[in-house]
Amino acid sequence: QEQLVESGGGLAQAGGSLRLSCAASGSIFSINAMGWYRQAPGEQRELVARITSGGSTNYADSVKGRFTISRDNAKHTVYLQMNSLKPEDTAVYYCHARVRDYYTPLIEYDYWGQGTQVTVSS
Repeated sequence: QEQLVESGGGLAQAGGSLRLSCAASGSIFSINAMGWYRQAPGEQRELVARITSGGSTNYADSVKGRFTISRDNAKHTVYLQMNSLKPEDTAVYYCHARVRDYYTPLIEYDYWGQGTQVTVSS
């Protein structure tokens, strides 16, 4: 069973930085897209940033120029560098990965991390 384990959340002041990491483990054959989503209280979960296995990225307009997503394919790990943080970035951040495993390599499965809290104070 594949799982995603996140780390790096916490408390930051406005204008500060945090770095999130998410490592996938299990019987992984390949990972297509990996990404970060966030959900603030009372809000729907939204895409923050996404990166394909080839390195193509896309970002929510609200984080462009401030956040950078990257991945280490050998380590099955995705990162989110968050700079110039704003109070409105406060949310639970979830890692996502679209994974093929060794047992069913023709099928892609979506996996989610448990979520990590990011709180930005003004």
